[in-house]
Amino acid sequence: MLTLAFIDPVALRLGPITVHWYGIIFVLAILSAAYSTHRLAPMRGLDQNLLPDISVVVVISGIVGARLYEVFVLQWDNIGYYLSHPLDILATWKGGLAIHGGVIGALLAGGIYVVYVKKQSFWRWADAIGPGLILAQGVGRWGNFFNQEAYGSEAPAWVVNAMPGWLREGMTIEGKIMHPTFLYESVWNILVFGILYAVYRRKPPIGVVFSLYLILYNVGRWAIESIREDSTILEGGMRVAQIMAVVQIVVGLGFLVYHLRRKVHESTSA
Repeated sequence: MLTLAFIDPVALRLGPITVHWYGIIFVLAILSAAYSTHRLAPMRGLDQNLLPDISVVVVISGIVGARLYEVFVLQWDNIGYYLSHPLDILATWKGGLAIHGGVIGALLAGGIYVVYVKKQSFWRWADAIGPGLILAQGVGRWGNFFNQEAYGSEAPAWVVNAMPGWLREGMTIEGKIMHPTFLYESVWNILVFGILYAVYRRKPPIGVVFSLYLILYNVGRWAIESIREDSTILEGGMRVAQIMAVVQIVVGLGFLVYHLRRKVHESTSA
C-alpha cells in the first residue's frame, strides 16, 4: 500500500520500503550543486567532463567530514559511547551531520584530488563550486524541517502570526512554536547564492568567489546560531558553531585580501 505524508520525517511508504524526506532533500541538494557548477565551470575555462569525478570525491569527503566533526567535536561529551560502538561513528541517522565539518572535509580531500590527481587549479574549481555549495545548503536545510531539528528558541507572537499554518505546525515542539531557524538559514543561503552567482559572472580575480562564500555564509550562520536550541555550548556560554563561523570568516577575509592584492600586483607587474 502506497501512502504519502507531508509534515512527517517519512515521505513515502511502499510496502517494506521507507523513503525519508531528509534523504530526498539531500539528493536534491547535491543535484542543485552539481547543476550550478556544471553551468559555471565553463566560464572559468574548466572542463565539465571532470565534474562527475570531482563531485564524487567532494560529496563523499564532505559527508565523512561532516559526520566526524559531529561526533568528535559537537558530540564530544558522548565520545565514550562512540569508542565503545565505533560503527556508530558513521551512522548519520543517529546524530546527523555538521556542515562546518563537511566544508573542511570537502576542501581537504577535494583539493588534494583536484590539484594532485586531476592537475587542476584549486581556486578555479573552488570558485565554480562555491555558489552551488551554498545553494545546496539552502536546499538541504529543509531536511531539518521534516525531522523537526535545528530549530530555534520559542518564537515571539509577531513571528508566529507571520507563519503560515503548515510552518506553525512543523515548528510546534512540545506545545511551543519555535523559531524556524532552518528557514532563516535557507533564505540567507539562497540570497548568498544569488550574490555569488552575480559576482562569478562578472569574472572577479581567481579565489574571490570562494572567499566570499566563506565570509557570507558564516556571517549568517553566526547570527542565526545565537537562537538555535540544539547548539553545542562550551563552558562560559560560547557556542562551538559560532566559534567555527568566526574562524572561517577570518580565513575567508584573509583569502579575499590575498587574492585581491595578488591581482593588483599582477596588474602593476604587467
